[in-house]
Amino acid sequence: MMKRDLIVHTAFAVVVSLLLGASALLLRQVDRVRADEPLQEVLYIPSPKVVERLSLGYKGLLADIYWTRLVQYFGSKHRAKSRQYLILEPLLEMTTTLDPKLLPAYDFGSVFLAQKPPEGAGNPAAAARIVEKGIRENPGAWRLYFQLGFIYWLELKDPAKAADAFERGSHVAGAHPWMRVMAAALAAHAGETETATYMWTNILNSTEDKDLRANAIKRLLCLRVDREVTILQERVDMYAQHHGRAPAGWQDLVADGLLRRVPLDPDARPYQLQDGRVHVQDMEPFPFITRGLPPGKELGDLPGEKGFKVVPQATLTP
Repeated sequence: MMKRDLIVHTAFAVVVSLLLGASALLLRQVDRVRADEPLQEVLYIPSPKVVERLSLGYKGLLADIYWTRLVQYFGSKHRAKSRQYLILEPLLEMTTTLDPKLLPAYDFGSVFLAQKPPEGAGNPAAAARIVEKGIRENPGAWRLYFQLGFIYWLELKDPAKAADAFERGSHVAGAHPWMRVMAAALAAHAGETETATYMWTNILNSTEDKDLRANAIKRLLCLRVDREVTILQERVDMYAQHHGRAPAGWQDLVADGLLRRVPLDPDARPYQLQDGRVHVQDMEPFPFITRGLPPGKELGDLPGEKGFKVVPQATLTP
């Protein structure tokens, strides 16, 4: 009897060793993938269900291994300013199948997926799918509903689905009260900039997470640029309509009483006025702006993020 037990334990140990060895080889393949390699590289990732069946009860351990490697993979691509993250979604699917309760995988993984290149994979639809999966597995995690609303609203431009996500989340125990307000604001088709400012202000005031606070501050500064560029462009257009030509510079608007001084962006640099159009000097400190992009730049053409300083708001009224 003891001999048979020994054989069984030995066989089990061999199988586990082979499984872990195979996982190590697989993850080594992940490390070797480069952003410019063909999509067929994804085929190196086996089905999550296959790995789940082969885990022999070690699903949690394998999920942690895959999640760690996923973060390393994303970090290396992000540092290299890659524009392709070919195996990010398969790795997330693998991780969350092995451990459906691993909340950071849904939370941070969806951010990795949703953000535009080179900040992320630029696949908000996949991000929404992974968060919906997280909600099915963790219906009491209110932050996932918030994340889903965020993706539908800001990335997929679907305020109806965003309102639904916020509304569902507002009924979860422990959810912030402003989620219901967000749902109502979106359902009422409130102005996007005003709603965004409200949301990010609430996030800034309701979290102690350093990274989330830094992101909220940057988002608010970008919204401020959008508002200021809109106001400035209106003043420029007023001048052009009155004089029959575009202003040569900001001093023309100051002389006309349309501005008090040369306007500065939140990074303390003058806004640029070129051929009657207002834009920022450099969009690198403001990667999320939708207005005032420099000539030749388009939405989604976001540079890497660097540090910036907050300066007092410029006065734009005459």
